[in-house]
Amino acid sequence: MSDSIYIQPISMVTGPQAVEGDAVRLGGSMVYAHRFAVITRHDGDVTERTICGARDMACVLGHLPSGLADEAEEQWTNLGKVHPPIQCGDRTIRLDQPQVMGILNVTPDSFSDGGQFMDDVDAIRAQASAMHEAGAALVDIGGESTRPGAAAVWEGDELKRVIPAIEYCVGMGAVVSVDTRRPGVMEAALGAGAHIINDVSALRHDPRSVEFAASTGKPVILMHAPGPSNAEAEDLHANGDYTAVAFDVFDWLKEVRDRAIAGGIARENIILDPGIGFGKTLADNLALLNALPLFHALGQPLLLGASRKRMIGALSNEVAAHQRLGGSIALAMHGMDAGFHLLRVHDVFETIQARNVWRGLRDAALTDFSGLKS
Repeated sequence: MSDSIYIQPISMVTGPQAVEGDAVRLGGSMVYAHRFAVITRHDGDVTERTICGARDMACVLGHLPSGLADEAEEQWTNLGKVHPPIQCGDRTIRLDQPQVMGILNVTPDSFSDGGQFMDDVDAIRAQASAMHEAGAALVDIGGESTRPGAAAVWEGDELKRVIPAIEYCVGMGAVVSVDTRRPGVMEAALGAGAHIINDVSALRHDPRSVEFAASTGKPVILMHAPGPSNAEAEDLHANGDYTAVAFDVFDWLKEVRDRAIAGGIARENIILDPGIGFGKTLADNLALLNALPLFHALGQPLLLGASRKRMIGALSNEVAAHQRLGGSIALAMHGMDAGFHLLRVHDVFETIQARNVWRGLRDAALTDFSGLKS
């Protein structure tokens, strides 16, 4: 039998002045939380839920049993943690506003672009250049599809796909992340100039991955996927059975974060991704998205990858992936409202435009004191 605790932000405000300072800035973002739920679970079942404001949190935490108090205090500190910029060579990615990661799939079976950028070098370069010029903070390059039912790719083929694209993007001055589960590909990609490792298996696919990632000193993105990721069991979408999806994903990410730290990866180099669409039903995805602010309690920068996902089609008459721009923007905006630091998207120009308008609204709210009397 086990008990666990979670501090979930449940009410946001435009800025601290809106509630006379009774708010917490989530993860150093431009998002402020005013009310919180302190939730206790026993063997997976919620046993207690207390609602309070930021000013009352110390009192609530002070009444917790000793076995939960330390974890709750750490989560409360984590919610307000300001994350340093991500340093990528001579490039810096600030995390005080949402940053956009452009997706460049060089696979024949991508769910979103149908292999459009597989063998056409000019198309690859044009797409990469367009994303970079539109203002993408980084370009995420992957050579293996991870959609449900996709076949595994031989490492040699993956290398042939991603290395030329990485070299081109690095050559034009872009920050590059490599989307791979294989340490051999990670090593070659970093050798070609990539700056960040983005592993959908959270470094579980190969037992050498954690040690290698630690040795590089590079940032790593760890994503939730329920399936057992190893050479014998490739399906990242398997085993998607949850008691309460948001809390279960939270616990899973906490475990892989701690495993990475124990393996020598610096905590400031770990970015977490709740894995929208991986081993999750439509109901699971919606519940997870509605609980996004909870994940700040893990104390790491957060990434949301919901662009063109099947759930958008499920909510809009099963439109094809290339017709999901509206839904993708809606989910990106939802991630911004939750204080997520990185948004992994296909439609970079449109998402950055939406981000800039969103930021204008946030900036105006933080400087608007018209409701105060002199």
